[in-house]
Amino acid sequence: MHYFIRTCISCALLLLFFTVPAMAVSVFRLEPGRTVYGSLRQVRIFSNTTLLDIARENDLGFNQITAANPGVDPWVPHDGALVTIPGAVIVPDNHPPEGIVINLAEMRLYLFTSSDDSNGRLYTCPVGTARTGFSTRPGIYTIYQKKKDPVWVPPPSVRREDPDLPQRVPPGPDNPLGHYVLRFSRESYGIHGTNRPWGIGRRVSHGCIRLYNSDIEALFDLVDVGTVVVVRYAPVKAGIAGNRCWLQVCEDYQRKVPDMMAEVLARLSRCKEEFYRQGGLDIKFDMTRIRRVMQEERCIPVEVGAVSGSMPEADAREAASSVENDERRLHLE
Repeated sequence: MHYFIRTCISCALLLLFFTVPAMAVSVFRLEPGRTVYGSLRQVRIFSNTTLLDIARENDLGFNQITAANPGVDPWVPHDGALVTIPGAVIVPDNHPPEGIVINLAEMRLYLFTSSDDSNGRLYTCPVGTARTGFSTRPGIYTIYQKKKDPVWVPPPSVRREDPDLPQRVPPGPDNPLGHYVLRFSRESYGIHGTNRPWGIGRRVSHGCIRLYNSDIEALFDLVDVGTVVVVRYAPVKAGIAGNRCWLQVCEDYQRKVPDMMAEVLARLSRCKEEFYRQGGLDIKFDMTRIRRVMQEERCIPVEVGAVSGSMPEADAREAASSVENDERRLHLE
């Protein structure tokens, strides 16, 4: 009975979500010396639009849209509310040239591919992760199996919570795995779709990585068996674009960072070293802005430093807009 009621609720909510056009994963051409891509923009919302609608339309997680818009009610924002769309990302450091990186703190997946005629491409999308009491263990895995229209067999941990679950759930709208699954080499983890898209950008799973169905469909053919998967927990990231240094601080919900200021300064020092390596350039940081980013924990990239000295006006305009260049969307017919 519990399973039947839950299924009815899921179907009703899915009807709402399916009225929103799905935006597939973001894809960027990687450039040497640049680690920040995408854009931050603002829109006004009307006609009973929720922040979840905006998140779904822009391929964002619930965590991203709410953290980027503190003070805005996610369910009943006021008509005409100005909403920030946090579409910028910082590339994870020390990533494999080809493979997947999942940042649990950020609740975001990054897929790196390479080719002979370019520096490679980056595909990225939001994810849902493990809820309190469960975890996805950080480490290095590989994809050992790809499956379309999988059958879900509830594991013992899930069955203990809900003994009324069926022994097997066939492919279809009631299947929690969605239409595609990429299974990990160990720990019974996997990357899969979902029949509960409102869980993307939330800690709701038993350890698997959930994606919007449109995102897993877009990534499925790009990921081969044997692909490396690096799972990390990194609340702090920093990157560079257009003679600027950008800082991103997410909530340290696992309380793994003993000294947040030390962690932030260590990340920013790498920006400084990279600018010096590229051309002996020195960068000046805005400590007031850095402290504000740390305090707010909005998990979006914010410019906190720039190369010293005055740049020509044209160069300054280019630097200010560089983070917005080259964003593309991967659509499936």
